[in-house]
Amino acid sequence: MSWLSRTRQTMLRWLQKALYLILKTRLIGPQQSQGNPDGTIRVYAFLYPSLAETLVVDREVAEFEWPQPLQKGYAAAGLTPFFHVYRRAGGPFRKEGKPVTSKALQQLAQWQIAHPEQELEIVPVRVFWGRGPEKEGSFLRIWIQNSGTLGGRLFTLMAILINGRNTFVHFSRPVSMKRLVKNTTTPAQLARKTGMLLRTHFRVVGQTVIGPDLSHRRTLISQIPNRPLVKKAIDNAVDNNGMSPPRARKKALKYADEIASNISYTTVRFLDVLLSWVWNTLYDGVKIHNIEQLKTAARDNEVIYVPCHRSHIDYLLLSYVLYHSGLQLPQIAAGINLNIPVVGPILRRGGAFFIRRSFRDNPLYAAVFDEYLHTIFTRGYSAEYFVEGGRSRTGRTLQPKAGMLAMTLRSYLRDSRKPILFMPVYVGYEKVFEANSYQKELKGAKKRKESLLGVVGTLKSFRRNFGKVHVTFGDPVYLTEFLNQRQPEWRQQDHAASEYRPEWARDVVDQLAQRIVTEINRAASVNPINLVAMALLASPREAMPETALIQRLEQWSAMIEAVPISQMTHVSEGQPEDWIDHAETLGTISRLSHDMGDLIHADDRQAVSLTYYRNNVLHLLALPGILCCLLSHRQGMLFSQIHESVRALFPYLKAELFLPWQEDELEHQVLGWLQQLCSAGYLKHDDGIYKAVDDRDSAYNELEAMAHLMMPTLERYYLTLALLNHHGSEVFSAERLEQQSTLIAQRISLLHGLNAPEFFDKSLFRTLVNQLLKQQVLAESDDGKLAIVGGLELLIVQLEKALDGSVRHTIQRSL
Repeated sequence: MSWLSRTRQTMLRWLQKALYLILKTRLIGPQQSQGNPDGTIRVYAFLYPSLAETLVVDREVAEFEWPQPLQKGYAAAGLTPFFHVYRRAGGPFRKEGKPVTSKALQQLAQWQIAHPEQELEIVPVRVFWGRGPEKEGSFLRIWIQNSGTLGGRLFTLMAILINGRNTFVHFSRPVSMKRLVKNTTTPAQLARKTGMLLRTHFRVVGQTVIGPDLSHRRTLISQIPNRPLVKKAIDNAVDNNGMSPPRARKKALKYADEIASNISYTTVRFLDVLLSWVWNTLYDGVKIHNIEQLKTAARDNEVIYVPCHRSHIDYLLLSYVLYHSGLQLPQIAAGINLNIPVVGPILRRGGAFFIRRSFRDNPLYAAVFDEYLHTIFTRGYSAEYFVEGGRSRTGRTLQPKAGMLAMTLRSYLRDSRKPILFMPVYVGYEKVFEANSYQKELKGAKKRKESLLGVVGTLKSFRRNFGKVHVTFGDPVYLTEFLNQRQPEWRQQDHAASEYRPEWARDVVDQLAQRIVTEINRAASVNPINLVAMALLASPREAMPETALIQRLEQWSAMIEAVPISQMTHVSEGQPEDWIDHAETLGTISRLSHDMGDLIHADDRQAVSLTYYRNNVLHLLALPGILCCLLSHRQGMLFSQIHESVRALFPYLKAELFLPWQEDELEHQVLGWLQQLCSAGYLKHDDGIYKAVDDRDSAYNELEAMAHLMMPTLERYYLTLALLNHHGSEVFSAERLEQQSTLIAQRISLLHGLNAPEFFDKSLFRTLVNQLLKQQVLAESDDGKLAIVGGLELLIVQLEKALDGSVRHTIQRSL
């Protein structure tokens, strides 16, 4: 190496060190393999030529254990480790650069054709000096946040100085130039082909990470009254309500202003700093699962995030995770109740748009909201909404409300050029922020209205520890594929004639909603509090010797892993002793010291709280729980008898717990769990008969404990069916049956001291009644009364096989 090269190398190193006194970088994009394959030459593609980006990439590749390009001998091969595919725009107000085929790229193409056996990999890299979506007409914002498109060193320096502490480096997966040689004959052709591929790729990366250009909020709002559905709604308001056209238009503008988000990069940065502090103060961090699949799918699809709804923090948590994972921030549907002073404007600038709880009787508002959603979807923004509607107070996934899905489908029928995928997201808390208020509401207290004073009051919670949060991205649901399966001829139909509300839409939307919540449950992650809650609440008086609890935690966690509900099922790492200590630290259980061994128990308040965390993952052990219920009270059963009983109950369990299997998959699942229960020592299998182990065996206690997981569910079913059977047809309406079932359940809960508020949750009885109607066990007459059609007695017989005689008698006496 000449003295000139050594001097240049030294200067670059000093410059790099000086740069990193200013920068704080985060790596985003796909996970990269560690190390460099033998014999592979790796070069880096930029959007524009940039010394600063060259220095950043040279430093950051060390994270992947790749050779640093400024130290590697590319010169010997006549190659340059960096090249660009655009030349900067000539004028300061020109946004677009000019596509170029740089000399470095031409050299690479020539070298690859001359060495066809050699592997040459190109890694596309984007360096984002901040990640604010660009505003049309906001030149200063564009200069600072994406300086490469507009100017040279001055604007890059401005970007580094202002946003350097928030620099994101996106490494894409390496592209093999060796493969691109196919069907090319000259180096020039290969270079052009490579440049076109990279420019397309960079555009996709830009939209995936930053998002599309944002129209000014006032411009977007002013356009809403000119949109087709709103124009028609304005005309109807003029014709039917006697409203003048200017007044109707003004009202539409007011609605649009009430709804529309106003995403602000300054606010996003503020929230990033704030939430980073929150997760490290209130929580022990965030654990993310299965996000790589999302990163790949997000490049070619409009992503609509559909998370479960457990806490108000869900809004902020998902945006935080996406931002730190290098994905664009979604537009978030938030209830109008959150549009309170101080908080509302912050949420709006963080990407929230506000929606009224009900607007069925307000067609003008509905049209404005429809058009706003259509604008979001057609312009390429990602979006987020909760299919459950409200937060779950019991910890169960709630029955979906399909309103937002119906609007999404209508928008897609109008313009299906950009494919849409729904991304189910499971959020698992070790301790939910609103646990105390949920308990009060379940006991009958009214839901407190959101207020600034209430937000300030929550600050006292920062003195407590809330454990970890797990975020799992499920299997995506592709809307086009779903429609093709459910309504194959949907593209050929004239949807405009029915205002994009075809007759089949309602059934398809309901099916889509069920599919999404099922996918949410399939993505469940099991944390220590979930496991401790399931194990401890399955014991009498919610107390166990510590050694017995450790053994149960080991067995049940191993079973969940052995027969997972999906490939995404993740059970917390660590040992049962650590899980118990962690639960004790969070205050969810208590310890009683004793000379013969410590006891772990939950007092009344803790027991009610633990039901929430048990319910998060109850569906994972629902099937073995039912099997244990069936076999704990009988001498033995043939597999055919077991399968018959489970098949009879399955539609109702599936509707309540969103179990993923179809009926033809049930036999395989039942057999798998029977084998697992036999391996665990809970059951014996002799001469084709499955039966429980001897009740004097310690394993019998474990079988009873697992049965206890699902026993309250079967008791609720039996209660409603026995009530129907006792009074006969044409006595109850659906609403009256739900009310009466709830009252009886409350009475039984008081008599037997059940610390499980969901036992008398009216919504669960509503789900059961709806499923009885779907299964045609019941029918609803013209006057709204329920008639027993058939199959009721068969269901009662199957439930009697699983329930203890004393329980049945208690329910019968309460009718």
